[in-house]
Amino acid sequence: MSTFIKDFIERETVSRRNFLLASAAGLGSMALPMAMGRDAAMAAENPALAWSYRDRASAYWNAVVSGGENFVESLGKTKADMTSLINEGSSEKSLADIKAFLAKNSGNCAIACDANDSPNARPVVEAVKASGGYISTIWNKTDDLHPWDIGDNYVSHMTWSDEKPAEETARLLFAAMGGKGGVVHLGGIPANNPAVERLNGLKNALKDFPEIELLDAQPADWDTTKAAELMASFITRYGDKITGVHCANDNIAYGVIEALKAEGLEGTIPIVAYDGNPEAVQMVMDGTLLATVFTNPYWGGGISLALAYHAAIGTFKPSEEPHEHREFYGPTVMVTKDDAAAFKAKYIDSTPTYDWNDFWGPSNGGIVYK
Repeated sequence: MSTFIKDFIERETVSRRNFLLASAAGLGSMALPMAMGRDAAMAAENPALAWSYRDRASAYWNAVVSGGENFVESLGKTKADMTSLINEGSSEKSLADIKAFLAKNSGNCAIACDANDSPNARPVVEAVKASGGYISTIWNKTDDLHPWDIGDNYVSHMTWSDEKPAEETARLLFAAMGGKGGVVHLGGIPANNPAVERLNGLKNALKDFPEIELLDAQPADWDTTKAAELMASFITRYGDKITGVHCANDNIAYGVIEALKAEGLEGTIPIVAYDGNPEAVQMVMDGTLLATVFTNPYWGGGISLALAYHAAIGTFKPSEEPHEHREFYGPTVMVTKDDAAAFKAKYIDSTPTYDWNDFWGPSNGGIVYK
């Protein structure tokens, strides 16, 4: 981490002194400029805090938001001091809610956000910059959108290198299938980066297994109900040709299991998933799932908001950081039956304590574009 703490304290002391002098001179009530014109005194004031995400019904997003809340509590605030902007899977609502939050707080905001789909990231970060707020994003953005091109207000973007872990789960699945048969893939929202990468991981593994056929790959939009309906249609269409199922996330796997159960097929077809949710880890321990992949959403949720907050108050200047601190991968851990019990004890039965000032400690290097 760069040595900016000492510089920040010195800047803060000077800024507060200048602000007090300005107030004494009758200038304290002047309107403060927005965007890049915001001065250090304004940046040092408490920014309004928010997390913009899909929904909290999902164990994954609940973990993300819980991490954000833990960071907020580390500041001596309460969970209620962080606003949840729930977009319900709508990119339009995501953008509208963020704009409303910015307007309500005159741009003095620190926001963490999953933009819901990749194209929505640009209008979101441009709205934040125009208002003078600060934002860190996760998962979804287009490859041509970079924080350093937008400026300090777009603090950082974190994603996970899903292609390799998804390939590893596919290889585990193929081994369980005996190296032959038919596999179906149930994916996420097609415009989501993780959905694309997880399907690519499956396709990469298939290159080494000529006797395994990809029967079908369709989006289930990360949704359990849609996954159950899609899997039921796959069973109708392909029947006993299906000898393995590759799921883009745990919620999808739950739907697949329900569909198999309805047909009396539960436990007869190996399944792999992604996210490392508590229910999925238990299913790995029970043998219902072969594997899942943990992306530490709790840490991701906390550190994304921490980065936006510290940039907003002036603890560090994002443009002075290397590119790998502006765009970086989060950690991934594959969970199999061999290590599921130890994993559960460490990450589920108890929550590791994180230093929210260690911005990049558990990260996995800068994002690489193909």
